[in-house]
Amino acid sequence: MLRIATQMVRHRIAALIAVACAVLGGAALITGTGVLAESGLRSHLPAGRLAGADVVVAADQEYHPPGDLPIALPERRTVPARLAAELSDLPGVTAAVGDLSFPAALVDAHGHVVPSADPRTAGHGWSSTKLLATPHIEGRAPTGPTEIAVDRATATAAGIKAGDRVRVVADARPATAYRVTAVVEAPDAGVYFTDTTAVRLSGREGRVDLVGLRAAPGAEGRVAAEVRTKVQGSGLRTVTGAGRGDLVSPGAGASRSLLMLLAGSLAGVILLITGFVTASALAVSIAGQRRDLALMRAVGATPKQIRRLAAAQSTVVAAVAVVPGVGLGYLLAGQFRRLLVDRGVVPSELPLTMSPLPALATVLLMALAVQVSARGSAWRTSRMPATEAVAESRSEPRDPSRTRTRIGLLVILAATALSVLPLLSRTVLGATGTSLAGIVGAIGLALSGPALVRAVGNAAARRTRSGASAPTWLAMANVRAYALRNAGIVSTLAMALVFVLTYTLTQTTVLAATADDTRTGTLAGQRLSAPGLGGLPAGTLADVRRTTGVRAAAPVGSTTVVWPYQQFGDTETDSGSAMILTPDAADVLDLDVRDGSLAGLTGATVAVSSDVARSRSAEVGRRVNLVLGDGAKVEATVVAVYGRGLGFGTVVLSHDLAAGHTTTELDQSILIRTDGTAAARQALTALAADRPGLVLEDTNPTSAGGLKDAPPEVWINLATIVVLLVYLLLSIANKLVAATAQRRVELAALRLNGTTPRQVRAMMRREAAVTAATALAMSVLLSALPLALLGQGFLGRPWPAGPAWLLPALALTVTVTAFATVEIPTRQALRTPPADAVRAQ
Repeated sequence: MLRIATQMVRHRIAALIAVACAVLGGAALITGTGVLAESGLRSHLPAGRLAGADVVVAADQEYHPPGDLPIALPERRTVPARLAAELSDLPGVTAAVGDLSFPAALVDAHGHVVPSADPRTAGHGWSSTKLLATPHIEGRAPTGPTEIAVDRATATAAGIKAGDRVRVVADARPATAYRVTAVVEAPDAGVYFTDTTAVRLSGREGRVDLVGLRAAPGAEGRVAAEVRTKVQGSGLRTVTGAGRGDLVSPGAGASRSLLMLLAGSLAGVILLITGFVTASALAVSIAGQRRDLALMRAVGATPKQIRRLAAAQSTVVAAVAVVPGVGLGYLLAGQFRRLLVDRGVVPSELPLTMSPLPALATVLLMALAVQVSARGSAWRTSRMPATEAVAESRSEPRDPSRTRTRIGLLVILAATALSVLPLLSRTVLGATGTSLAGIVGAIGLALSGPALVRAVGNAAARRTRSGASAPTWLAMANVRAYALRNAGIVSTLAMALVFVLTYTLTQTTVLAATADDTRTGTLAGQRLSAPGLGGLPAGTLADVRRTTGVRAAAPVGSTTVVWPYQQFGDTETDSGSAMILTPDAADVLDLDVRDGSLAGLTGATVAVSSDVARSRSAEVGRRVNLVLGDGAKVEATVVAVYGRGLGFGTVVLSHDLAAGHTTTELDQSILIRTDGTAAARQALTALAADRPGLVLEDTNPTSAGGLKDAPPEVWINLATIVVLLVYLLLSIANKLVAATAQRRVELAALRLNGTTPRQVRAMMRREAAVTAATALAMSVLLSALPLALLGQGFLGRPWPAGPAWLLPALALTVTVTAFATVEIPTRQALRTPPADAVRAQ
């Protein structure tokens, strides 16, 4: 069977190239997604300043929902400081260090803050140097409350050395002069104080971030086992090896979970499109071999053997294409990681995990897709009686399958139902209904396409019965007679158009709605922050409120909240960003409060968006169970329900509720509303300039807008759309070339009957025009309702937001693709004498 399949491959190169390209592109996409997923599970940040610790004990920085993957918690959970002394008594432990991290930043001689990797966690106690792998220290340890040591990068940036004096802003305290006693050769080690000073500055008496242990040579495994036994049941984790890097900064380590979420969101679409394209290419390839398969049936081949032959032939081609596809997938994953780093989604230090697992999964998935698609494409020919199969090998079934058509129409109706989601839920999840409806609708078109194309062909034929030129009459006759062949091309073109239209305009519409919510709901004109200090210095809010022209000012922060809730009897878990506000936030923000008041945001209280309040029964007065960013489980009372959840998130925490559950305990920014005068602006500018590290910016800068200010996830989705569009267009081009190349005998027969080459080319161009026009019309019809409902639900108008040039550009791309991929193989076929073409067949 394999030998026969290989021989058949040699005579069907053009058609099988389309299959190879579909498999190659699909393998690359699936492998790239698999690498991202595996990296989210297994990749780790470098151990950094914990590289010298053999064992690290820290609180669990993950929330474990039942029956689901763990959710990373970005806020630091602390452990008792006494744990270091308890673990130091274990056999084999040579040093036990309780590590502290708190905000610290140096101020240079010009009054500028010296940049650091993460100012929120740059300050440490001197004993933490014992956790460095190979510390090289120039100078001596700090011994007094006004002495520090700094790492080499910080010292170079500040232009200081051992013995110099420098000002330091530590944990929001005023800048204080310190003497540098040592320079430590360690990457991103930060600023080291004496242990006593570090405890005082951090304000965490009796608590540390983690405990690092050094073990005697050869005792690392025994020490780790002893520690695990000792802390069992306490909620603490014992980490060794590569996992230590995730504990240096929980916020950075949490980025691994973003890779998992990203891979999960891409996997469904990629698998769907890859399967569709592969099946479509195989359908074209096997349709061109119906005569060969029918003749094999006539000479005694069983239906099972015919299907095995079709599957074997396709597997041979797939095996050749999947290897370079897998290699390309690893390269694609690297480029995607670069995009994620550039957009700030993952830290640059987080590597990709490269292993054979994604390649193995890709090979299995592609083999399954090829086997199922090939056997399905050969099913009809293999089941027909031999004489009937031979008779039909040069034509198509007279009438498209009614069952297939009905299923396709039902799928299109299901897509229409999905389109209603944006009207019911003005959330990102609701918006996904639009893009999903487009893809599902395209699948329905593929199923019902033969009947629809036959109807288009009949209508076109009726209009061209009299007065039409010979090429036009022939083109319309071919469209009607070969509806199945044309439907495969039309449905693939339509899927590409629908996919790009719905996915792109969903992103731009959600972005426009979010920007509108934020712009309309932000009453403050300025924002004051201190990104280089890790948080705003103490007393900044009071000073801002005393500034001339300031009418209102309120602190604003953000954290992560996990919300477990009941839905249809099951426990669902939602994780997302949440704002931290005080009761006076209503003076600077208008969240479109529909029930309750933000003035009630005191104590254990929250405000929720109206969509969440409706779907999770979280009306005003109800109590909800939440998990805060450090894993603390709290019960809070809902005091307000607001409408602008798209711009400000689904949950708002009171400042009191979040206190003690964030990494720094510092306000991240202050929103300021002034009287709008130049004097007020000048006074605020002078305040920011007088204090190192403060940054004053407008909340609605005139340059904002468009994709330039889009969040990272929008850029990621658009990059995915571009990659998938290239894959679809290449697959479509190969499919059209293959389909045209298989018509050599048909074109030769026309020439033998007196049709000139010019008329043949004109006929093929008219067929390409009908194909492109039908695909455009179908895609617009499939996209119109979902996009109209999206615009109505998110923008209050029956059309989406997005670039006006998108549809014309897609129409031009599809038209050029259709004409070019038909014209070139047609000219190539016409170079062969018609008698030779017929004889070769």
